[in-house]
Amino acid sequence: MSDVVTRFAPSPTGMLHLGNVRTALLNWLYARKHGGRFLLRFEDTDRERSEAEYIEAIEDDLKWLGLDWDGEVIFQSAHAEKHRGALNALESSGHAYRCFCTESQLNLDRKLATSRGLPPRYSGRCRELSNEESVERAENESYVWRLKIKNSSGEVVVKDALRGDVSFACRDLDDPVVVRSDGTFTFLLPNAIDDALDGITHTMRGDDHLTNSAYQVWLLERLDMKVPVYLHHGLLLGQDGAKLSKRTGSHSVSHLRIEGLLPAALIQSMARLGHPNLPDDVADANEIAKLFNAEHVSTSSVRWSDEQMWRWHEKLLHALPAISLANLLGGHFSDVDHEKLVGLAELLGGNLERVEDALKYARIVDVTADFQDDERVLRSAGIDFFRQALETWNGSSGVDWKGWAASVKELTGCKGKQLFLPLRVALTGMEHGPEMSHVVAYLGREGVILRLEDVIRRVNA
Repeated sequence: MSDVVTRFAPSPTGMLHLGNVRTALLNWLYARKHGGRFLLRFEDTDRERSEAEYIEAIEDDLKWLGLDWDGEVIFQSAHAEKHRGALNALESSGHAYRCFCTESQLNLDRKLATSRGLPPRYSGRCRELSNEESVERAENESYVWRLKIKNSSGEVVVKDALRGDVSFACRDLDDPVVVRSDGTFTFLLPNAIDDALDGITHTMRGDDHLTNSAYQVWLLERLDMKVPVYLHHGLLLGQDGAKLSKRTGSHSVSHLRIEGLLPAALIQSMARLGHPNLPDDVADANEIAKLFNAEHVSTSSVRWSDEQMWRWHEKLLHALPAISLANLLGGHFSDVDHEKLVGLAELLGGNLERVEDALKYARIVDVTADFQDDERVLRSAGIDFFRQALETWNGSSGVDWKGWAASVKELTGCKGKQLFLPLRVALTGMEHGPEMSHVVAYLGREGVILRLEDVIRRVNA
C-alpha cells in the first residue's frame, strides 16, 4: 500500500474550520497508516473569493495541528489548461453540451417538476441541440456547460471502500453544470481531473459528496483517466444535528488557537469521531495513524462535542512535562524567568483546565497582583491574625507549612477553614489551588513575608 496517495484540497476562501480539519485528518491518517503520501492542493480557481492570506493561514493551521504534507503545495489554477482540454474532449465526444436556459426558465421547470411529484432536475431542454445551432447561439447568448449524463439506461458505479460498490442509475442523475456562464469551472470537473493528474489513489470525504462522486467517476471514465477509490464517511454534525461547517458556526482553527487549545486535543477528539476503537492512552498523532483503520470509520453521521475536545485539552495539559507547560505559561508571564516558570508549572500543572487559568494565581509570582477571590476572607480573618501569622513565620526556620500552620493555630485559636483559607488567599489570591506545602516551598521565606506584609497593608487600609 506504499503507493497510496491522498490529499486535502481546500478552497482558499476562508479560514480552516472543524469540518475541514476532519477531512484533512482522515486523509492524513490514511496516508500515514499505509506509508503513502499526503498532498495539499488549493482549489484556487475561484479568483474573486480566493485570497493569499487564507492560503497562508490554512498552511499555518495544518502545521500547528501537525498534519504535514508531502512535496510542494499544489495549486489547482496550474492545471487550468488541462481542465479546458478535458472539457473540449468531452464536447468532442458528445458528453458535454452548452445550455442556454435562463435562470427564470430553470426555476419554472423545477416548479413544474415538483408539482408533478418529480425531483427538480434539469429538464434536458438543450441536450439535443445540434452543434451548428449551439455554436451560432453562443455568439449572442449566455450559456453554461453541462455533462450529458442523464439517460434512460446505464448506470455509474462508485467504488467505495467503506460502503462497497454504490450504483447510480443514469436515469436518476442530472446533467450537472461544470462551467458557469462567466466561464469559470464549478467544483466537479477540476477536482476530478486534478485527482487524476496528481495521482490520487484514495479520497476520504463526507457522504454528501456521493452523488458528486458518481458524476466524477462518469467523467473520468469517459476521459480514460484513473478513478480513485472513494471512502465516503458519515457527516460531521453539530450538537443541533445540523451539518457542521463554517457557515453554521463551526469553530475556525485560528479561533481555537487564540483560545489556547492544545493542538493535540483537537486531533484526539476529532480522530475518535466515528472511529471508536482507538484506545484513550494514545496521545500522539503518529501513533493514532498506526492504529487507524479506515474500515472502522462510521458511515453514519457523528456529532461534534466542544466539551469532549476541552476534556482532552485538560487531560493533555495535565500530562505535559513542566518544561513544556512553562513555555506556554511564558505567554502570560513574560516578566518571569524560565526557571521560575518551570517551578510554577510544577506547582500549578494539576490545577489548570486551560493555560490562561494560571493567571488566577498571578499573586504567586507577583505580590502586587489582584486577588481573584473575595478579599472579605482576609478582612474577616482580621489584621491581628496576619500579624501573628507573620510573627510566627519570622520566628520559624525553613519553609515548613505544617509546622507554621500549627503554630498559627496555637497562637490565634483558629482552626479548619478559619485557619487555612485566609493563609491560602493571602499567598495565592485564590481559595482553592495547589497543596500549600508546595506553595510555601515555591515562594520561599522572603516570598511568604512579602505577601503577608502586603495583606496587612491592605487590611489596614
